[in-house]
Amino acid sequence: MSSAEAPGAAPALLAVLRERIGRHGPLRLDAFMSLALADPDYGYWHRGHALGAAGDFITAPEISQVFGEIVGLWAVSTWQKMGEPAPLRLIELGPGRGTLLDDGLRAAAAVSPAFVAAVAVHLIELSPVLRGLQARRLSARHPGAIAWHQSLAEVPAGPAIVIGNEFLDALPIRQLVFGDGVWRERMVGSDGRDGLAFELGDVAEFAGHAPACPGDVAEIRSGEDAILAALRHRAAPLVALFIDYGPAEPAYGDTLQAVRRHAYVAPLADPGGSDLTAHVQFAGLAAKARALGLISLGPMPQAEFFGRLGMAERAARLMARNPAAAQAIETAVKRLLAPAGMGSQFKVLIVTSPGLPTPEPFAP
Repeated sequence: MSSAEAPGAAPALLAVLRERIGRHGPLRLDAFMSLALADPDYGYWHRGHALGAAGDFITAPEISQVFGEIVGLWAVSTWQKMGEPAPLRLIELGPGRGTLLDDGLRAAAAVSPAFVAAVAVHLIELSPVLRGLQARRLSARHPGAIAWHQSLAEVPAGPAIVIGNEFLDALPIRQLVFGDGVWRERMVGSDGRDGLAFELGDVAEFAGHAPACPGDVAEIRSGEDAILAALRHRAAPLVALFIDYGPAEPAYGDTLQAVRRHAYVAPLADPGGSDLTAHVQFAGLAAKARALGLISLGPMPQAEFFGRLGMAERAARLMARNPAAAQAIETAVKRLLAPAGMGSQFKVLIVTSPGLPTPEPFAP
């Protein structure tokens, strides 16, 4: 797959990548993704205008305010089950424009001012542009201090609720391709012209979850190990909510995708100019959490999770208060809950420290 057609803003990073490949040889896929997404000069995450209808993609909090409101109400319920600790570290991983927390804190304030008073907001965000958007949006909603961090490990100790919506899918992956009885690393090299191309590298040691067939692709995401380790090292009580897309059961397959202006593009075609993601392997994530001594609940389809928490009922009340917007509200919520779309493609996994009451809606 070539990137000879790379447009616009891509040439600067493309030149950096080609120069590095020329000096050191092909890059592992996760190294390529890290540079394409997080390079401080040309990385996609530092552009800051990717979200929304005018950007490259849209996330659930931007589709409907009800999404963030339900998450906020869930956080209140979870905090109460934790024993109402104060202060509470409310941590969001990759908060985008701050929409989810803005809606969530507004809904939380209506039912529990004590929760909002107990909250100390911590945001894990690399982009200076997005940090500015988050500050402007959340400072009015939450008068207390808002702290930004490069990683979850930097957040001070203390009871915490962690929210990661469409965060894990953006963490770089390795890909291993099966053939001739062995797994080989998928690499990114030069296409011999002006672009980039995939190629196979050295044999890699890998024990798959099931017998593999020629051409099968296994995806490994080490970044989620770092997230789980940071959760494990935090003092209890802790509850983490992950919402993302991917299979509930172990699966082989090439799920790497690039998106620009709400359309799929070739993953190597526009480094730094398109969003790169891959499906979350929820079964493996849950197993790794349990291996660290954490409690893992789910995955549960998004439609079931939000359905049990009353998304449709909350949307109906919002429609009754805003008749002129009722059709738009209904359409947005149906999109989030659609059984053949986001409702089943997206899953919810909750990870907690041991000894806590089971959070909703997993509680019996």
